[in-house]
Amino acid sequence: LRTFIETGCVDCHKGPGLGGLGFRKFGVVSEYWKETGSQDVDKGRFDVTNDPADLYKFKVPGLRNVAMTPPYFHDGAVDALPRAVRIMAKVQLDADLSDPEVDEIVTFLGSLTGTLPEGFERAPVLPAGGFGPPSSAPSRSRTR
Repeated sequence: LRTFIETGCVDCHKGPGLGGLGFRKFGVVSEYWKETGSQDVDKGRFDVTNDPADLYKFKVPGLRNVAMTPPYFHDGAVDALPRAVRIMAKVQLDADLSDPEVDEIVTFLGSLTGTLPEGFERAPVLPAGGFGPPSSAPSRSRTR
């Protein structure tokens, strides 16, 4: 907990669920996609509001059960919690954490693990082609 606080993680991850209370820019210090390896740069809330002030802003996730819910970030670009912690520290706080510091934060995050709610389902893995139906899918148009 001490390393989590001293690193500055509590600037965004606070409250009963340690987050989930608002939107913040992802990549305050440097472009997140360069660290995560994201192929498509998501502009965050900007894509919804068209407000330049919302560029790269995403909902701050709550951290309860975070150790049990990979992949991480809005696009699922990171599979491992230690790597996610290291990236967040770098792109949000300009902090290069040591291995022991990452381990301390990951251990703290693990302590936030409880029983997953009944009915919880992991997000499905999407096909490489994206969200659209396969080209051979029958038409579902309706006539009235």
